[in-house]
This record gives sequence, C-alpha cells and structure tokens, in this order.
Amino acid sequence: MALASKYSSKDVEQKWYDYWMEHNYFHSEPNDKEPYTIVIPPPNVTGILHMGHMLNNTIQDVLIRRARLKGLNACWVPGTDHASIATEAKVVAKLKAEGINKSDLTREEFLKHAWEWTDKYGGTILDQLKKLGASCDWERLRFTMDDTMSASVIQCFIDLYNKGLIYRGHRMVNWDPEAQTTLSDEEVIHEERQGYLYYLNYKLEDSDEVLTIATTRPETIFGDTAICINPNDARFAHLRGKKAIVPIVNRSVPIIEDEYVDLEFGTGCLKVTPAHDENDKMLGDKHGLDVIDIFNDDASLNEYGLHYSGKDRFVVRDEIVKELKDSGALVKTETHTNKVGTSERTKAVIEPKLSDQWFLKMKDLAEPAIKAVLETEEVNLFPKKFDNTYRHWMENIRDWNISRQLWWGQQIPAYYYGNGKEDFVVAKNREEALASAKAKTGNDSLTDADLRQDEDALDTWFSSWLWPMSVFDGVVNPDNEDFKYYYPTNDLVTGPDILFFWVARMIMAGYEYTGEKPFTNVYLTGLVRDADRRKMSKSLGNSPDAMKLIDDYGADGVRVGLLLSAAAGNDLLFDEDLCKQGKGFVNKIWNAFRLIKGWEVDATIEQPQASIKGLEWYTERFKQAGVEIEDHFSKYRISDALMATYKLVWDDFCSWLLEVVKPEYGKPIDKKTYDAVIEALENNLRILHPFTPFASEEIWQNITDRTPEEALIINQWPKIETGNAEILADFELATQVITGVRAIRKEKNISFKDELELFVMNTEGFSERYDDIIIKLCNLSKIEATEASKDGALSFRVKANEYFIPLTGAIDVDAEIAKITEELEYTKGFMNSVSKKLSNERFVNNAPEQVVAIEKQKQADAQAKIDALEKRLAALK
Repeated sequence: MALASKYSSKDVEQKWYDYWMEHNYFHSEPNDKEPYTIVIPPPNVTGILHMGHMLNNTIQDVLIRRARLKGLNACWVPGTDHASIATEAKVVAKLKAEGINKSDLTREEFLKHAWEWTDKYGGTILDQLKKLGASCDWERLRFTMDDTMSASVIQCFIDLYNKGLIYRGHRMVNWDPEAQTTLSDEEVIHEERQGYLYYLNYKLEDSDEVLTIATTRPETIFGDTAICINPNDARFAHLRGKKAIVPIVNRSVPIIEDEYVDLEFGTGCLKVTPAHDENDKMLGDKHGLDVIDIFNDDASLNEYGLHYSGKDRFVVRDEIVKELKDSGALVKTETHTNKVGTSERTKAVIEPKLSDQWFLKMKDLAEPAIKAVLETEEVNLFPKKFDNTYRHWMENIRDWNISRQLWWGQQIPAYYYGNGKEDFVVAKNREEALASAKAKTGNDSLTDADLRQDEDALDTWFSSWLWPMSVFDGVVNPDNEDFKYYYPTNDLVTGPDILFFWVARMIMAGYEYTGEKPFTNVYLTGLVRDADRRKMSKSLGNSPDAMKLIDDYGADGVRVGLLLSAAAGNDLLFDEDLCKQGKGFVNKIWNAFRLIKGWEVDATIEQPQASIKGLEWYTERFKQAGVEIEDHFSKYRISDALMATYKLVWDDFCSWLLEVVKPEYGKPIDKKTYDAVIEALENNLRILHPFTPFASEEIWQNITDRTPEEALIINQWPKIETGNAEILADFELATQVITGVRAIRKEKNISFKDELELFVMNTEGFSERYDDIIIKLCNLSKIEATEASKDGALSFRVKANEYFIPLTGAIDVDAEIAKITEELEYTKGFMNSVSKKLSNERFVNNAPEQVVAIEKQKQADAQAKIDALEKRLAALK
C-alpha cells in the first residue's frame, strides 16, 4: 500500500489506540517480572483536560511506555477524585438553575442529583486522556467514592480516632463563605491586596476622652469585646482598668493589657474581636472575653449586625464607613497593603470562624515522613530544591481540619445519641454505632432512631492521601496479591502546588499503615503558565482548549511541544508554537521514512565505502545518545531526554546519515545499506515511542507486516552501550570540513553539480576515515594533502588544519578579484572613520565607557575583515 504523502494524525491516532486496547497491552497482572507502578494524580471527576493535566499525564505516559519497553511489568492505575467542594458547587448551581435549593432537599435526594451529575460528566476527562495517548490500565479504573475506596476512608478514620489522633474541637477555622465549608490552611491562598486602614474613635466610659484605634475591618466592630493596650506603653498607662464604648453598637468593653500588641502598628491600641480573628481569639481565651459571632455562613451579617443584618460584609464595610464618618467616629483613612486569605477553589475571601470541627493530629504522623525525604532519602523529590519547601511545611505542621460542611463525600462515621459534646460514638455503620452507644451509656433501650450521624463529609484529601494503597485495596485488605506486588509504587508525577496537600500526606499515610514509603521518586513538573507568567486557568480564560490543540497538531505534536520546555520543577511558559514545532518533528520523521521506503533496493550492488562508514558512525552515535538519554531519565530530566532524542533523529539520522547513504537520483540503493538503515530507523522508533507513540507505531507497522506480538508498544528498549569516542570525534571533524566546503559553495554560488578539488594541510593529523563521506557530500573529485598554500584558492580552517579549494574554472577570477577589491576598499574606509573617532581624545574622554568599547570592537572587527580579504585577494592573484 502506498504511503500517504503527509502524516495525518487524525487517520492514525484512533486507529492505534483502538489496536492497543484491543490487544490489552495496557493491562497488568502480577507475574514474575519486576513491577513498575504509577498511580495517576486523580483529576476531578467532573473536570476537563487542561494544560496541567496534559503535561502531567504526558510525562507519566512517557515513563510507563519506556518501562514497558524495558521489559518491566508496567502498571499505570487511572482514577478520578470526587472533588467535594468543586463538584458540590456545580450540583448546587445546576439545582439552583432548576429552581431547587439544596436546603430543600434531604441528603439522600441531594446525593442522587450528585451521582447523576457524576455519571453524566465523570467520563469526559478519561476519554480526553485517551486522546492524548495515555496508556493507563483502564481495567483498574478507580473513583474515590467507589464502595471499596470509601470503605478504606472510613476504616482509616475509625483507626485514627481509636488511636487518639482524631478529635473534635471548637476552633478557629478558615471559612469559605461561597462554598460554605471549612478549608485547611493549605487550601488558603494569601494574596497581597491594597486596602485601607480606618482610624476610629472609641469614647471612654464616663469620660469625654477618646481612644483612637486603627482597623482594616470596620464592619467587625459589632463583634468587639475588648480594647487591648501594651502594658509597656506609657501613652496609655492611665487607661488601665477603664472601659470604652464601641461606636454604633454602644457596647461597653474592657480595656485589657497584653504584650501581644505591637507598639508601632497603627495607634498602638487594638480592638479585640475573638470570633473573627485567630490572634484575637487567643487574647480572648487568655483574658476571658466574650465571643460574639456576627456573621451568617454566607458572610452576611446576622442579628448582631443590628440594622446591617442580612447585608454582605463588603457592602456593610462601605456603608458603615459612611455612618462612622457622619457620626464623627471615623478620624481618617490611609491606604494599606496587607495579605488577604482567599479560597483556592472559589477565590472568595476567607472568613475566620469559630466552629466545631474534626481534626487530625499531625505532629507524630509527620516524623517518619520528614525522615524519609530529608534523612534516609527513601523518597526522593526531583528537583531537590523542593526539599527545603517540604522541610518548612513539615516542621511547621498544624493539626489538619478534616471535616467539611458538605454532603458530597464520605460522611463522617460519628453517631450522636445525645445533646452533649461527647455524646457520640465512632463506628463503621449504624448497627455497630448502636451497639457502641449502648455499651458507652449502659442504656439498652437506645434504638436506631436515637442515632444521628454527623452531617459533615470528610475533606477530599482525606480520601486521596490513601490513594497509592486504596487503589490496590491495601487499607481494607493488606494481604491481597495486587497490593503486595505493586506497592510501594515507583514514581509519582505531580505539581509542586500539591506537594503538601497530597504528596506529604500520602507519605505520612504510607508509613502509618504499611511502615513503608508509598513511592520512591516524586517528579515535580512545575506549573504551566502563559506568556505573562500567569498560571493557566479556566477562570482567567488564558488556557487553550486541550482538545483543539490535539485536533490541530496531533497528540504527538502536543506531547513533544509540552515537553520541549518543561524542565523539572520549572514553570512552563506555554506557547502554541511549541506544539507546531512538535508537529513539525513528527512530520520530519514521517518524511524520512517515506524517503527510505521510496528507494529501490538492488541486492547485486556492492556497498559503497561512504555508506559503510556512515553506518559505522551512526551506530556509535546512537550508543552515545542512548547513554545520554538514560542519564537524563535517571535524573528525571524528561525534557532533556526528549531533546537528546530529537537531536539524534533530526540532526544525526535525517540530516547526516540519510544524506550519506542516499543513492544518486534515479539509482537504486544496495541491500546491505538499506537493511542497516531500516535497523537504525527501528532503533530510533524504539526510543521515540514514549514521546510520540502514535507516529512511531504507525511507521513501525508500515516497515513490514507485524503480528500483535511484534507491536512497537511491547517491543524492546535498545541495549545501552558506550559509543566509540574516536569514531565520534573523527566524524565530528568531518562534518566541520563538509560545512566549510558547503559554505564556500553557497557564498560563491557554485552549483553542487560542479566537482571541486580539496587540498588539506593536515597539521592536526586528522584521520582519513571519513574522506569518502566528505567527497560524496561535497561532490569532490579528490581530497589531497598539500604542504603549502594553493594559489588562486579559497581556504577555511578546522582547528589547525587549513583547507584549500582552487576556484579556477569554477568562478570568474577577474570578477571575484573586482568584487573583493571593492569590499576591501569599503572596509578600509569604514576602518579609517572608526580609527579617526578613537584618535579624538575629546571623544574618548567624554563618551560613556560602553560607547568607546563598542567603537573599539568595530575597529577590531574591521581589521580582521581587512586581513581576511587581503589574504583571499593574494590567493586569487
């Protein structure tokens, strides 16, 4: 069958993905081979493929395909995350559009809608991953809300609770008023924002004196329960034991003393609002202050907000400033820059809130995880620069708020049987909970109707921190064959933005439940950013449509484009031209294959010396590249591994080897050379396959008829050997000679059809090994040694060797002399003008040093050019 003149990704990609799936190449079962395991960072179940996913999953696919070719039992476990906050928000929005409020539904009714949403949209991102070429073991697909996965989460909660590591506490938490749930500290993004500092007067009780206080949040005065001064501040010593009146509220609050107050900030006085600031809460606890929560869950003010009740906090801020000003309480405002906590998911400004929540003690869990990364190096982060980030987070770890005020997720297995804070039991199900409640209370008359399960769901990360274990049912059934064979996994590929959210927590869970690391290496990809260095996101509208990129440039083109500039740990400034370059690379490989397949083969022809030598060199060059590529992979420099492969194929194979062995136009190629070129091509396809799986399989299958057992995807990675340094060095010098001759042909417009002679003063003692190649690629009649310069010849140098090309007959010598003479006169004139300027002391002394340096460089360049032109002129004469 004739080969297509152009490579068509649309015709190729689905064909081969279906073929791979049909023959079950992606599936893995435990056997006697060494396992190589990757678990996918599970994308949100209702998400779509974005640039971060594309980069992350391309890297994983490169690693898994390479492992397959290296003969390992490669297993890439795919899955999706239920993404409690994001998914619930989408379901709530959908219901709202249909005129249904979540609050009007029972939990069961809401979950029915959530599952319908998940079933409808949950497969989209998985189908998109297949378009990218992801060779996941789809038979092992997992979802964090699967029954077995949920069972692992519940068992983990119960175990940690029984160990005394999970507790219920009334604490200040990060409240997302848009999602109406708590967030862990790591889910809060602190942004520097321009705001105002408002100076307010608080009257002293039974006095005309006022106390000025600076605040960034005037709307919180409704929750003020004290004024605090520093006991070392002489300015306010007379206020000890007195009280102040909160403006608008007209509530009398005590003036307390504490060294916590910064003498230099604002006025040196601090309003204390224990319900809405963590530091104020500590002051409140220390001094026994009242706690007044002024906000509803949506961050509107409640009844404590008086006439502002029901209004949003930021609306109130604007309105209360006007009221304070009108009443004379507002003294002045100043611009002020401070850091504002925002929700990573909804971008809403976080509201500190006192709440009963579930927490997990982290200090003891963190110890083995710190040791594994920073001391024993059982777990390695690539690049190593992230060790310091990891250390900072882990050594300053705080207890993890694991409860979320959501319904979509694993429901906390705590069952209340009374109204007291301790009137609950933790159990796997209602039956066990009832038995435990009876045992705890001694009340056998309790019934199932007396039990009320905690409404809250667990943090999504509380399920995904078990991921490397739970995908193999290792939490519920640690003795199963899959878990014992595939765990610990080998490599984890993820972004540095979830190094603590997910990576560190998985390491903690691994050591807690198995005594082992969950993986050996963590490859941190960096973030995909736009040209303005902004993180690509749907909300910013700066993220290209991943499917359109694949449609325009092919999956292979996009994969190559992403990897070309995706150095480990460094952010990728994405440019669509990279995908265009990737597509161009794929087309280059295809066109090289078409060239080879277009040659007529003749078994009777003797193999030319140039072909023998060219193939000898390429064999050694391939070995050299193989060692380089292997080194890059060992250090997780995937981009560098691709670049080494790219240069080998584009420069060495296409630009050099094929030119060396290519038969004369219209003539056949000898069979030995053809077979060797095909072998070289097949080796190239083996190392290309992880990067460009579709195009490489298409070419592989078109070289000759293949059985399913001979498919490229399950072929063999080339053996790694060291190349012959002498052969490689000799060929490198030969290429410099060829480049020198070609430059003269181009400069003098000499047709390639015209044979030239080449004479060499071989001062360096270069080998003649590749003279046949030089003669062929330069169309020379001979290469001959000479002891002296050749009259009427142009020359060039390679190291200390000088090469001469006599031009008599090839060019019009008189015309060339005239041309060089004209150029020489112009250059001398330019030289004189520059020298004149530099001989002017006034110019040299007054001009900027950099300007003088530029002129001196012009002078040196002009002199060098004059010397070269005079030498060429002398040779022609």
